[in-house]
Amino acid sequence: MSNDTPRVRFAPSPTGYLHVGGLRTALYNYLFAKRNGGKFILRIEDTDRNRFVEGAVENLIDTISWVGLDYDEGPHKDGNVGPYFQSERLDIYKKYADQLIEQGDAYRCFCTPERLKTLREEQQKAKLPQAKYDKHCLYLSNEEIEKNLEEEKPHIVRLNVKTGDNVVIDDIVRGRVEFTRDVIDDQVLIKTDGFPTYHMANVVDDHLMGITHVIRGEEWLSSTPKHILLYNAFGWELPKFAHLPLLLNTDRSKLSKRQGDVAVEDYRAKGYLKEALLNFVALLGWSAGDNDEYFTLDDMIEKFSLERVHKAGAIFNIDKLNWLNAEHLRKKDKTEILKMLREELAKSKYKDLELSDEYLMLIIEAMLERVSFVKEYIENSPYFFERPTTYDETVVKKRWKDDSVELLQKYVEKLSMLENPTKEDFETSLKQVAEEAECGAGRIIHPVRLATSGVGIGPGVYDLLFILGKDEVITRINEALKVIPDIKAKIK
Repeated sequence: MSNDTPRVRFAPSPTGYLHVGGLRTALYNYLFAKRNGGKFILRIEDTDRNRFVEGAVENLIDTISWVGLDYDEGPHKDGNVGPYFQSERLDIYKKYADQLIEQGDAYRCFCTPERLKTLREEQQKAKLPQAKYDKHCLYLSNEEIEKNLEEEKPHIVRLNVKTGDNVVIDDIVRGRVEFTRDVIDDQVLIKTDGFPTYHMANVVDDHLMGITHVIRGEEWLSSTPKHILLYNAFGWELPKFAHLPLLLNTDRSKLSKRQGDVAVEDYRAKGYLKEALLNFVALLGWSAGDNDEYFTLDDMIEKFSLERVHKAGAIFNIDKLNWLNAEHLRKKDKTEILKMLREELAKSKYKDLELSDEYLMLIIEAMLERVSFVKEYIENSPYFFERPTTYDETVVKKRWKDDSVELLQKYVEKLSMLENPTKEDFETSLKQVAEEAECGAGRIIHPVRLATSGVGIGPGVYDLLFILGKDEVITRINEALKVIPDIKAKIK
């Protein structure tokens, strides 16, 4: 279009949750706008009243806001091409539908649902390649039309697809795509309730809102010829089209709720970071042209181009999302992780514990390479928040030796003589016990870890002991010495 400033839009329907495919569409529009100094517009396509879900608009706006895709124009934001809810633009659509009818590019259809059903069944029996309307009402006389209108017979408005050249789409992603007119149905433009269909509303709104680039999912490619015919009928300049590849499950079926979560809200509830989710969906069909896969939003803005969007379907690989979540978490400022950890603790059984920032920071540092989600600081290391009440029997069997009781008692004696021990003090004391017993340090390390945490894995053992502190370590070892030998005796 002639507008030098790119204008793109994300136009979701408020029918429930925000699909991850919708998030990708929003992200690509946002990145394109920011990369090219353009405007990103949010428009709510709420004309399908049968599928409208109460609260879905607020949820959509909240989710878009959460991931940080701030729109320049849209609901609750200034803009001179609103309203941004299609349900508030019905008079506009009626005006343009009337224009199409007057031009002969659309017509009123009074066919009953029963006639349309019969028509479809007959075409299916005839094994026609596709069911299409037979243009019956196009040939009604003016008198018949006026009579039907006077009798207030329910009717719709249909696009009049005329014979002519193939409809050509010069798609930024898919290249040149052609459709013959005989595969284009006389699409419904205005429904019996006076509300427009997607096809009518989105063309009118995109033109009036100055949209220069229509970036949307591949599923809309087959509808684009109808939209082009509408643009041509109005004499409007076409926007540039870019149809994004399908999102696929690992078995290459279309991504669906049946095979896992598809809602952005689900991933948010599970603790995925917004930065990781954006990074992940950006890679579902786009690459920067190098081997990098870790991107911040600013990185993506700098590197994004529609020319690097792939045609082939994109596999939704949850393992990659988990990896990206861990990478983004590790690169976060520790004070931000601290804030998120406190939020997780507030939702857990440890909500009443009084824990210092210093203590939690030590846990964050010790566990950073061992977690992919903030909640895993709690799930993977509950021993930082409560004393173990059980001890992993597999570890007891493998790591608890006949001399473990004696070695741990000597270690407790060493620790008892220390004042405010450092991490190095915990290590030095343990190695002293090992030297005196003429054994390797591992002979003590494993039972100490088991006694203080109840498990056989975790952060470095000296980090663990230093975080817990001398008194807590001694208490835990002494309690374990009363229990573990009996466990060992039972599993021999």
